[in-house]
Amino acid sequence: MSIDLELFKNYASTQTWALLAPEMTLGFVALLLLALEWVLPAERVRSLIPKIAGITLGLVFIVVATHFMELRHYAIRTLSFAELIRQTPWSELMRLFFLASGLGVAYLSSLFFKRNHAAVTEFYALLLMTTASLMILGQSHHFIVFFVSLETFTVGLYVMISYLKTSEASLEAGLKYLILASLGSVILLAGIVLLYGIAGNPNMPGHTADAMNFSQLQSFIAANPDHVWVRLGAALVLGGMAFKIGALPFQIWIPDVYQGAPTPVTAYLAISSKGAGFLLLLILMNGPFLGLRTAFTPLLVLVAAGTILFGNLAAAPQKQLKRMMGLSGIAHAGYMLMGVVASFTIEWAAGAVVFYLFTYMIASLAIFAVMIEVGGEDDADHSVFIYEGLAERSPFLSRVLVFGVGSLAGIPPLAGFIGKFFLFLAAYRADLLGLLAVAIFGVVVSIYYYFGWLRQGLFRSWHQILGEEADKEELRGVFPERPAITLPATTRWAFIFLAGLNLVLGLYPGLLTGL
Repeated sequence: MSIDLELFKNYASTQTWALLAPEMTLGFVALLLLALEWVLPAERVRSLIPKIAGITLGLVFIVVATHFMELRHYAIRTLSFAELIRQTPWSELMRLFFLASGLGVAYLSSLFFKRNHAAVTEFYALLLMTTASLMILGQSHHFIVFFVSLETFTVGLYVMISYLKTSEASLEAGLKYLILASLGSVILLAGIVLLYGIAGNPNMPGHTADAMNFSQLQSFIAANPDHVWVRLGAALVLGGMAFKIGALPFQIWIPDVYQGAPTPVTAYLAISSKGAGFLLLLILMNGPFLGLRTAFTPLLVLVAAGTILFGNLAAAPQKQLKRMMGLSGIAHAGYMLMGVVASFTIEWAAGAVVFYLFTYMIASLAIFAVMIEVGGEDDADHSVFIYEGLAERSPFLSRVLVFGVGSLAGIPPLAGFIGKFFLFLAAYRADLLGLLAVAIFGVVVSIYYYFGWLRQGLFRSWHQILGEEADKEELRGVFPERPAITLPATTRWAFIFLAGLNLVLGLYPGLLTGL
Protein backbone atom coordinates (compact mmCIF):
# COMPACT_ATOMS: atom_id res chain seq x y z
CA MET A 1 0.00 0.00 0.00
CA SER A 2 1.51 3.34 -1.06
CA ILE A 3 1.15 6.61 0.78
CA ASP A 4 -0.08 9.54 -1.26
CA LEU A 5 2.36 12.24 -0.15
CA GLU A 6 0.73 14.81 -2.41
CA LEU A 7 -2.49 14.42 -0.45
CA PHE A 8 -0.65 15.19 2.78
CA LYS A 9 1.00 18.19 1.14
CA ASN A 10 -2.39 19.50 0.05
CA TYR A 11 -3.75 19.11 3.57
CA ALA A 12 -0.66 20.80 5.03
CA SER A 13 -1.16 23.81 2.79
CA THR A 14 -4.60 24.43 4.34
CA GLN A 15 -3.32 24.48 7.94
CA THR A 16 -3.24 28.19 8.63
CA TRP A 17 -2.35 28.12 12.31
CA ALA A 18 -2.40 31.91 12.60
CA LEU A 19 -6.19 31.78 12.29
CA LEU A 20 -6.33 29.89 15.59
CA ALA A 21 -3.88 32.17 17.40
CA PRO A 22 -6.52 33.38 19.92
CA GLU A 23 -7.38 29.82 20.96
CA MET A 24 -3.72 28.79 21.14
CA THR A 25 -3.00 31.86 23.28
CA LEU A 26 -5.66 30.85 25.78
CA GLY A 27 -4.31 27.31 25.88
CA PHE A 28 -0.73 28.51 26.38
CA VAL A 29 -1.72 30.87 29.21
CA ALA A 30 -3.72 28.07 30.86
CA LEU A 31 -0.55 25.95 30.96
CA LEU A 32 1.43 28.97 32.17
CA LEU A 33 -0.96 29.40 35.10
CA LEU A 34 -0.37 25.81 36.17
CA ALA A 35 3.40 26.34 35.94
CA LEU A 36 3.26 29.57 37.97
CA GLU A 37 1.71 27.74 40.90
CA TRP A 38 4.95 25.78 41.29
CA VAL A 39 7.15 28.86 41.63
CA LEU A 40 4.97 31.46 43.37
CA PRO A 41 3.93 31.57 47.04
CA ALA A 42 0.29 30.72 47.77
CA GLU A 43 -0.70 34.31 48.65
CA ARG A 44 0.79 35.60 45.42
CA VAL A 45 -0.97 32.90 43.40
CA ARG A 46 -4.42 33.88 44.69
CA SER A 47 -3.92 37.52 43.73
CA LEU A 48 -1.97 37.14 40.48
CA ILE A 49 -3.67 34.21 38.70
CA PRO A 50 -7.13 35.85 38.34
CA LYS A 51 -5.51 39.01 36.98
CA ILE A 52 -3.47 37.12 34.37
CA ALA A 53 -6.55 35.18 33.24
CA GLY A 54 -8.72 38.30 33.03
CA ILE A 55 -6.11 40.35 31.16
CA THR A 56 -5.54 37.49 28.71
CA LEU A 57 -9.24 37.15 27.96
CA GLY A 58 -9.55 40.92 27.54
CA LEU A 59 -6.61 41.19 25.13
CA VAL A 60 -7.76 38.22 23.07
CA PHE A 61 -11.25 39.78 22.92
CA ILE A 62 -9.75 42.96 21.43
CA VAL A 63 -7.79 40.96 18.83
CA VAL A 64 -10.83 38.91 17.79
CA ALA A 65 -13.01 42.04 17.67
CA THR A 66 -10.50 43.62 15.27
CA HIS A 67 -10.53 40.50 13.10
CA PHE A 68 -14.34 40.46 13.18
CA MET A 69 -14.55 44.01 11.85
CA GLU A 70 -12.11 43.10 9.07
CA LEU A 71 -14.07 40.00 8.03
CA ARG A 72 -17.34 41.90 8.17
CA HIS A 73 -16.02 44.83 6.13
CA TYR A 74 -14.57 42.68 3.35
CA ALA A 75 -17.16 39.86 3.62
CA ILE A 76 -14.34 37.30 3.95
CA ARG A 77 -15.08 33.58 4.29
CA THR A 78 -12.16 31.26 4.95
CA LEU A 79 -11.96 27.45 4.94
CA SER A 80 -8.86 25.95 6.52
CA PHE A 81 -7.47 22.69 7.94
CA ALA A 82 -8.91 20.62 5.07
CA GLU A 83 -12.32 22.29 5.53
CA LEU A 84 -12.50 21.38 9.22
CA ILE A 85 -12.60 25.06 10.20
CA ARG A 86 -14.67 27.83 8.60
CA GLN A 87 -14.19 31.47 9.55
CA THR A 88 -16.89 33.99 8.71
CA PRO A 89 -18.19 37.17 10.35
CA TRP A 90 -20.77 34.91 12.03
CA SER A 91 -18.12 32.61 13.52
CA GLU A 92 -16.12 35.63 14.72
CA LEU A 93 -19.20 37.00 16.46
CA MET A 94 -19.56 33.64 18.20
CA ARG A 95 -15.93 33.84 19.31
CA LEU A 96 -16.62 37.28 20.76
CA PHE A 97 -19.66 35.97 22.62
CA PHE A 98 -17.70 33.15 24.25
CA LEU A 99 -14.80 35.46 25.12
CA ALA A 100 -17.18 37.99 26.69
CA SER A 101 -18.83 35.19 28.64
CA GLY A 102 -15.45 33.87 29.78
CA LEU A 103 -14.32 37.35 30.81
CA GLY A 104 -17.52 37.90 32.79
CA VAL A 105 -17.24 34.53 34.53
CA ALA A 106 -13.57 35.25 35.31
CA TYR A 107 -14.67 38.42 37.09
CA LEU A 108 -17.44 36.61 38.98
CA SER A 109 -14.88 34.01 40.01
CA SER A 110 -12.57 36.69 41.41
CA LEU A 111 -15.43 37.85 43.64
CA PHE A 112 -16.30 34.28 44.58
CA PHE A 113 -12.78 33.20 45.57
CA LYS A 114 -12.47 36.15 47.92
CA ARG A 115 -15.13 34.38 50.00
CA ASN A 116 -14.10 30.79 49.29
CA HIS A 117 -10.66 29.38 49.98
CA ALA A 118 -10.60 26.74 47.23
CA ALA A 119 -7.60 26.63 44.89
CA VAL A 120 -7.83 29.17 42.08
CA THR A 121 -5.16 28.09 39.59
CA GLU A 122 -6.84 24.98 38.23
CA PHE A 123 -10.18 26.79 38.02
CA TYR A 124 -8.87 29.61 35.84
CA ALA A 125 -6.88 27.16 33.71
CA LEU A 126 -10.08 25.21 33.08
CA LEU A 127 -11.95 28.42 32.30
CA LEU A 128 -9.40 29.41 29.66
CA MET A 129 -9.30 25.94 28.11
CA THR A 130 -13.09 25.58 27.94
CA THR A 131 -13.42 29.07 26.47
CA ALA A 132 -10.88 28.14 23.78
CA SER A 133 -12.80 24.95 22.99
CA LEU A 134 -16.03 26.93 22.60
CA MET A 135 -14.31 29.35 20.24
CA ILE A 136 -13.18 26.44 18.05
CA LEU A 137 -16.66 24.95 18.29
CA GLY A 138 -18.13 28.12 16.80
CA GLN A 139 -15.88 27.76 13.75
CA SER A 140 -16.49 24.05 13.17
CA HIS A 141 -17.33 22.95 9.63
CA HIS A 142 -16.98 19.24 10.31
CA PHE A 143 -18.58 16.91 12.84
CA ILE A 144 -15.18 15.75 14.13
CA VAL A 145 -14.24 19.28 15.22
CA PHE A 146 -17.82 19.83 16.33
CA PHE A 147 -17.89 16.83 18.66
CA VAL A 148 -14.33 16.99 20.01
CA SER A 149 -14.53 20.69 20.91
CA LEU A 150 -17.99 20.29 22.42
CA GLU A 151 -16.86 17.36 24.57
CA THR A 152 -13.72 19.23 25.64
CA PHE A 153 -16.00 21.95 26.98
CA THR A 154 -18.27 19.38 28.64
CA VAL A 155 -15.41 17.50 30.34
CA GLY A 156 -14.12 20.80 31.71
CA LEU A 157 -17.56 21.47 33.14
CA TYR A 158 -17.52 18.12 34.97
CA VAL A 159 -14.58 19.38 37.03
CA MET A 160 -15.78 22.98 37.41
CA ILE A 161 -19.23 21.98 38.67
CA SER A 162 -17.78 19.68 41.36
CA TYR A 163 -14.89 22.05 42.11
CA LEU A 164 -15.79 22.66 45.76
CA LYS A 165 -14.46 19.43 47.25
CA THR A 166 -15.82 20.23 50.72
CA SER A 167 -19.35 20.88 49.44
CA GLU A 168 -21.65 17.88 49.17
CA ALA A 169 -23.99 19.89 46.95
CA SER A 170 -21.19 20.67 44.49
CA LEU A 171 -20.00 17.06 44.33
CA GLU A 172 -23.56 15.80 43.89
CA ALA A 173 -24.21 18.33 41.11
CA GLY A 174 -21.02 17.27 39.34
CA LEU A 175 -22.00 13.60 39.50
CA LYS A 176 -25.50 14.30 38.17
CA TYR A 177 -24.12 16.38 35.33
CA LEU A 178 -21.57 13.68 34.50
CA ILE A 179 -24.26 11.02 34.17
CA LEU A 180 -26.84 13.07 32.30
CA ALA A 181 -24.36 14.92 30.06
CA SER A 182 -22.90 11.55 29.08
CA LEU A 183 -26.38 10.48 28.01
CA GLY A 184 -26.72 13.65 25.93
CA SER A 185 -23.33 12.97 24.32
CA VAL A 186 -24.37 9.41 23.49
CA ILE A 187 -27.52 10.68 21.76
CA LEU A 188 -25.52 13.27 19.82
CA LEU A 189 -22.84 10.79 18.78
CA ALA A 190 -25.45 8.22 17.73
CA GLY A 191 -26.99 10.79 15.39
CA ILE A 192 -23.62 11.75 13.91
CA VAL A 193 -22.67 8.10 13.31
CA LEU A 194 -26.04 7.33 11.74
CA LEU A 195 -25.76 10.28 9.35
CA TYR A 196 -22.17 9.35 8.52
CA GLY A 197 -23.15 5.78 7.72
CA ILE A 198 -26.17 6.55 5.59
CA ALA A 199 -24.55 9.46 3.71
CA GLY A 200 -21.47 7.38 2.90
CA ASN A 201 -23.49 4.47 1.54
CA PRO A 202 -22.65 4.23 -2.20
CA ASN A 203 -26.16 2.88 -2.87
CA MET A 204 -27.73 6.15 -1.71
CA PRO A 205 -28.34 8.94 -4.24
CA GLY A 206 -26.00 11.86 -3.65
CA HIS A 207 -23.72 9.87 -1.34
CA THR A 208 -20.57 11.68 -0.29
CA ALA A 209 -16.96 10.78 0.43
CA ASP A 210 -16.86 12.79 3.67
CA ALA A 211 -20.29 12.74 5.26
CA MET A 212 -19.07 14.65 8.32
CA ASN A 213 -18.24 17.71 6.26
CA PHE A 214 -21.11 20.16 6.68
CA SER A 215 -21.21 21.24 3.03
CA GLN A 216 -21.18 17.69 1.69
CA LEU A 217 -23.73 16.54 4.26
CA GLN A 218 -26.00 19.43 3.30
CA SER A 219 -25.94 18.31 -0.34
CA PHE A 220 -26.72 14.72 0.64
CA ILE A 221 -29.62 15.63 2.92
CA ALA A 222 -31.04 17.95 0.24
CA ALA A 223 -31.14 14.93 -2.09
CA ASN A 224 -32.71 12.63 0.55
CA PRO A 225 -34.87 14.80 2.85
CA ASP A 226 -37.59 12.16 3.25
CA HIS A 227 -35.37 9.19 4.08
CA VAL A 228 -36.28 7.80 7.50
CA TRP A 229 -32.67 7.20 8.61
CA VAL A 230 -31.66 10.70 7.58
CA ARG A 231 -34.45 12.20 9.65
CA LEU A 232 -33.70 9.94 12.61
CA GLY A 233 -30.00 10.81 12.56
CA ALA A 234 -30.71 14.53 12.38
CA ALA A 235 -33.30 14.22 15.17
CA LEU A 236 -30.73 12.54 17.42
CA VAL A 237 -28.21 15.30 16.75
CA LEU A 238 -30.83 17.92 17.60
CA GLY A 239 -31.65 15.93 20.75
CA GLY A 240 -28.02 16.24 21.83
CA MET A 241 -28.22 19.98 21.23
CA ALA A 242 -31.47 20.15 23.21
CA PHE A 243 -29.58 18.86 26.24
CA LYS A 244 -27.09 21.73 26.01
CA ILE A 245 -29.77 24.41 25.78
CA GLY A 246 -32.02 22.78 28.39
CA ALA A 247 -35.01 22.26 26.11
CA LEU A 248 -37.84 19.84 26.87
CA PRO A 249 -37.51 16.88 27.50
CA PHE A 250 -33.77 17.16 28.25
CA GLN A 251 -34.04 19.81 30.97
CA ILE A 252 -34.19 17.54 34.01
CA TRP A 253 -30.55 18.16 35.01
CA ILE A 254 -30.76 21.93 35.26
CA PRO A 255 -32.29 22.74 38.71
CA ASP A 256 -30.06 20.44 40.78
CA VAL A 257 -26.87 21.21 38.85
CA TYR A 258 -27.46 24.97 38.92
CA GLN A 259 -28.04 24.92 42.68
CA GLY A 260 -25.08 22.72 43.58
CA ALA A 261 -22.47 24.22 41.24
CA PRO A 262 -20.32 27.15 42.42
CA THR A 263 -22.15 30.34 41.51
CA PRO A 264 -19.64 31.46 38.80
CA VAL A 265 -19.97 28.01 37.21
CA THR A 266 -23.76 28.31 37.36
CA ALA A 267 -23.41 31.55 35.41
CA TYR A 268 -21.07 29.80 32.95
CA LEU A 269 -23.62 27.05 32.42
CA ALA A 270 -26.46 29.54 32.00
CA ILE A 271 -24.59 31.63 29.44
CA SER A 272 -21.94 29.65 27.57
CA SER A 273 -23.58 26.22 27.52
CA LYS A 274 -26.86 27.71 26.35
CA GLY A 275 -25.08 30.00 23.91
CA ALA A 276 -23.10 27.12 22.41
CA GLY A 277 -26.25 25.07 21.95
CA PHE A 278 -28.19 27.80 20.18
CA LEU A 279 -25.39 29.06 17.98
CA LEU A 280 -24.71 25.50 16.83
CA LEU A 281 -28.41 24.92 16.31
CA LEU A 282 -28.47 27.92 13.99
CA ILE A 283 -25.42 26.61 12.12
CA LEU A 284 -26.97 23.16 11.67
CA MET A 285 -30.43 24.33 10.63
CA ASN A 286 -28.98 26.86 8.19
CA GLY A 287 -26.34 24.44 6.92
CA PRO A 288 -26.34 20.61 6.97
CA PHE A 289 -30.01 20.30 8.01
CA LEU A 290 -31.31 23.00 5.69
CA GLY A 291 -33.33 20.44 3.72
CA LEU A 292 -35.10 19.23 6.88
CA ARG A 293 -36.52 22.55 8.02
CA THR A 294 -40.07 21.86 6.85
CA ALA A 295 -40.10 18.36 8.32
CA PHE A 296 -38.80 19.48 11.73
CA THR A 297 -40.82 22.68 12.12
CA PRO A 298 -43.86 21.07 13.88
CA LEU A 299 -41.57 19.18 16.27
CA LEU A 300 -39.51 22.26 17.13
CA VAL A 301 -42.64 24.36 17.65
CA LEU A 302 -43.99 21.75 20.06
CA VAL A 303 -40.68 21.56 21.93
CA ALA A 304 -40.44 25.36 22.16
CA ALA A 305 -43.97 25.68 23.54
CA GLY A 306 -43.43 22.93 26.09
CA THR A 307 -40.09 24.41 27.13
CA ILE A 308 -41.60 27.87 27.70
CA LEU A 309 -44.51 26.50 29.72
CA PHE A 310 -42.45 24.10 31.83
CA GLY A 311 -39.72 26.62 32.61
CA ASN A 312 -42.04 29.40 33.72
CA LEU A 313 -44.55 27.28 35.63
CA ALA A 314 -41.80 25.35 37.44
CA ALA A 315 -39.93 28.55 38.34
CA ALA A 316 -42.99 30.32 39.77
CA PRO A 317 -43.11 28.60 43.21
CA GLN A 318 -39.33 28.46 43.74
CA LYS A 319 -37.77 30.06 46.82
CA GLN A 320 -34.24 28.82 46.08
CA LEU A 321 -33.02 31.42 43.63
CA LYS A 322 -30.32 29.41 41.84
CA ARG A 323 -32.97 26.82 41.04
CA MET A 324 -35.31 29.59 39.93
CA MET A 325 -32.63 31.01 37.63
CA GLY A 326 -32.12 27.56 36.16
CA LEU A 327 -35.80 26.95 35.56
CA SER A 328 -36.37 30.43 34.16
CA GLY A 329 -33.37 29.80 31.91
CA ILE A 330 -35.32 26.88 30.47
CA ALA A 331 -38.09 29.32 29.56
CA HIS A 332 -35.57 31.66 27.92
CA ALA A 333 -34.35 28.68 25.90
CA GLY A 334 -37.92 28.26 24.69
CA TYR A 335 -38.08 31.89 23.55
CA MET A 336 -34.82 31.53 21.62
CA LEU A 337 -35.95 28.23 20.12
CA MET A 338 -38.99 30.12 18.83
CA GLY A 339 -36.54 32.50 17.15
CA VAL A 340 -34.67 29.58 15.58
CA VAL A 341 -37.91 28.27 14.06
CA ALA A 342 -38.79 31.76 12.84
CA SER A 343 -35.37 31.97 11.13
CA PHE A 344 -36.52 29.25 8.71
CA THR A 345 -38.65 31.86 6.93
CA ILE A 346 -37.45 35.20 8.35
CA GLU A 347 -33.77 35.77 7.61
CA TRP A 348 -33.11 38.35 10.33
CA ALA A 349 -34.60 36.11 13.05
CA ALA A 350 -31.20 34.42 13.50
CA GLY A 351 -29.77 37.81 14.39
CA ALA A 352 -32.60 38.28 16.88
CA VAL A 353 -31.56 35.05 18.62
CA VAL A 354 -27.95 36.24 18.85
CA PHE A 355 -29.06 39.64 20.18
CA TYR A 356 -31.15 37.89 22.82
CA LEU A 357 -28.15 35.75 23.82
CA PHE A 358 -26.06 38.87 24.42
CA THR A 359 -28.79 40.57 26.46
CA TYR A 360 -29.33 37.37 28.45
CA MET A 361 -25.59 37.20 29.15
CA ILE A 362 -25.41 40.79 30.41
CA ALA A 363 -28.44 40.42 32.69
CA SER A 364 -27.31 37.04 34.03
CA LEU A 365 -23.81 38.26 34.84
CA ALA A 366 -25.26 41.17 36.83
CA ILE A 367 -27.66 38.92 38.75
CA PHE A 368 -25.09 36.24 39.58
CA ALA A 369 -22.60 38.91 40.65
CA VAL A 370 -25.16 40.25 43.13
CA MET A 371 -25.86 36.70 44.32
CA ILE A 372 -22.15 36.20 45.07
CA GLU A 373 -21.99 39.42 47.10
CA VAL A 374 -25.19 38.74 49.03
CA GLY A 375 -24.81 34.97 49.53
CA GLY A 376 -23.71 33.41 52.79
CA GLU A 377 -21.19 30.71 53.62
CA ASP A 378 -23.22 27.96 51.95
CA ASP A 379 -23.00 28.72 48.24
CA ALA A 380 -25.75 26.21 47.43
CA ASP A 381 -28.24 28.06 49.64
CA HIS A 382 -29.61 31.15 47.95
CA SER A 383 -33.01 31.36 49.57
CA VAL A 384 -35.12 34.42 48.90
CA PHE A 385 -34.95 35.15 52.63
CA ILE A 386 -31.22 35.91 52.35
CA TYR A 387 -32.19 38.99 50.34
CA GLU A 388 -34.64 40.41 52.87
CA GLY A 389 -34.07 44.11 53.40
CA LEU A 390 -31.40 44.34 50.70
CA ALA A 391 -32.74 47.74 49.65
CA GLU A 392 -31.70 49.02 53.09
CA ARG A 393 -28.52 46.95 53.48
CA SER A 394 -27.16 47.92 50.06
CA PRO A 395 -29.24 50.27 47.90
CA PHE A 396 -26.58 50.00 45.20
CA LEU A 397 -26.80 46.19 44.89
CA SER A 398 -30.58 46.31 44.99
CA ARG A 399 -30.62 48.68 42.01
CA VAL A 400 -28.23 46.46 40.06
CA LEU A 401 -30.45 43.47 40.83
CA VAL A 402 -33.53 45.36 39.64
CA PHE A 403 -31.78 46.12 36.33
CA GLY A 404 -30.81 42.47 35.83
CA VAL A 405 -34.11 40.94 36.88
CA GLY A 406 -36.08 43.58 34.98
CA SER A 407 -34.15 42.75 31.81
CA LEU A 408 -34.85 39.02 32.13
CA ALA A 409 -38.52 39.80 32.72
CA GLY A 410 -38.62 41.97 29.60
CA ILE A 411 -39.35 45.34 31.19
CA PRO A 412 -38.70 48.43 29.01
CA PRO A 413 -36.41 50.20 28.40
CA LEU A 414 -33.92 47.48 29.32
CA ALA A 415 -32.13 45.30 26.76
CA GLY A 416 -34.17 42.21 27.60
CA PHE A 417 -37.34 43.96 26.45
CA ILE A 418 -35.82 44.74 23.05
CA GLY A 419 -34.55 41.16 22.78
CA LYS A 420 -38.00 39.74 23.44
CA PHE A 421 -39.57 42.27 21.07
CA PHE A 422 -37.30 41.14 18.22
CA LEU A 423 -38.04 37.46 18.88
CA PHE A 424 -41.79 38.02 19.16
CA LEU A 425 -41.84 40.15 16.01
CA ALA A 426 -39.97 37.42 14.14
CA ALA A 427 -42.47 34.82 15.36
CA TYR A 428 -45.35 37.04 14.23
CA ARG A 429 -43.79 37.58 10.80
CA ALA A 430 -43.19 33.81 10.51
CA ASP A 431 -46.89 33.19 11.29
CA LEU A 432 -46.11 31.26 14.49
CA LEU A 433 -49.13 32.78 16.20
CA GLY A 434 -49.91 29.87 18.54
CA LEU A 435 -46.31 29.71 19.76
CA LEU A 436 -46.29 33.49 20.13
CA ALA A 437 -49.36 33.31 22.38
CA VAL A 438 -47.61 30.72 24.57
CA ALA A 439 -44.53 32.97 24.76
CA ILE A 440 -46.60 35.99 25.83
CA PHE A 441 -48.26 33.88 28.53
CA GLY A 442 -44.80 32.79 29.67
CA VAL A 443 -43.64 36.40 29.98
CA VAL A 444 -46.64 37.22 32.17
CA VAL A 445 -45.84 34.30 34.47
CA SER A 446 -42.16 35.29 34.59
CA ILE A 447 -43.04 38.82 35.71
CA TYR A 448 -44.86 37.25 38.67
CA TYR A 449 -41.92 35.24 39.97
CA TYR A 450 -39.16 37.68 39.03
CA PHE A 451 -40.84 40.57 40.77
CA GLY A 452 -41.93 38.28 43.58
CA TRP A 453 -38.21 37.88 44.26
CA LEU A 454 -37.75 41.66 44.32
CA ARG A 455 -40.87 42.26 46.39
CA GLN A 456 -40.27 39.60 49.04
CA GLY A 457 -36.51 39.68 49.03
CA LEU A 458 -35.75 43.38 48.76
CA PHE A 459 -38.59 45.41 50.14
CA ARG A 460 -40.21 43.16 52.77
CA SER A 461 -38.75 42.17 56.11
CA TRP A 462 -39.28 38.67 57.50
CA HIS A 463 -41.98 40.14 59.75
CA GLN A 464 -43.99 41.05 56.66
CA ILE A 465 -43.29 37.69 55.06
CA LEU A 466 -44.25 35.59 58.09
CA GLY A 467 -46.77 37.89 59.69
CA GLU A 468 -46.62 40.95 61.88
CA GLU A 469 -47.20 38.85 65.00
CA ALA A 470 -44.03 36.78 64.49
CA ASP A 471 -41.75 36.67 67.53
CA LYS A 472 -38.47 38.32 66.57
CA GLU A 473 -36.46 36.67 69.34
CA GLU A 474 -37.82 33.22 68.51
CA LEU A 475 -36.99 33.55 64.82
CA ARG A 476 -33.64 35.34 65.16
CA GLY A 477 -31.77 32.06 64.66
CA VAL A 478 -33.75 31.28 61.51
CA PHE A 479 -33.64 34.79 60.03
CA PRO A 480 -30.67 36.53 61.64
CA GLU A 481 -30.08 40.25 61.35
CA ARG A 482 -27.90 40.81 58.28
CA PRO A 483 -25.28 43.56 58.20
CA ALA A 484 -24.93 46.26 55.59
CA ILE A 485 -22.93 45.31 52.50
CA THR A 486 -20.00 47.47 51.48
CA LEU A 487 -18.30 47.19 48.09
CA PRO A 488 -14.88 48.39 46.92
CA ALA A 489 -14.80 51.03 44.20
CA THR A 490 -13.61 48.61 41.49
CA THR A 491 -16.52 46.27 42.17
CA ARG A 492 -18.96 49.15 42.03
CA TRP A 493 -17.64 50.26 38.64
CA ALA A 494 -17.94 46.73 37.28
CA PHE A 495 -21.56 46.56 38.45
CA ILE A 496 -22.27 49.99 36.99
CA PHE A 497 -20.83 48.83 33.66
CA LEU A 498 -23.15 45.79 33.53
CA ALA A 499 -26.23 47.78 34.54
CA GLY A 500 -25.32 50.61 32.16
CA LEU A 501 -24.73 48.23 29.25
CA ASN A 502 -28.13 46.71 29.94
CA LEU A 503 -29.78 50.12 29.69
CA VAL A 504 -27.74 51.36 26.71
CA LEU A 505 -28.56 48.29 24.58
CA GLY A 506 -32.21 48.76 25.49
CA LEU A 507 -32.18 52.37 24.33
CA TYR A 508 -29.79 51.92 21.39
CA PRO A 509 -30.04 48.29 20.20
CA GLY A 510 -28.44 49.32 16.91
CA LEU A 511 -25.06 49.28 18.66
CA LEU A 512 -25.27 45.48 18.55
CA THR A 513 -27.73 44.80 15.72
CA GLY A 514 -25.62 47.00 13.43
CA LEU A 515 -22.83 44.45 13.68
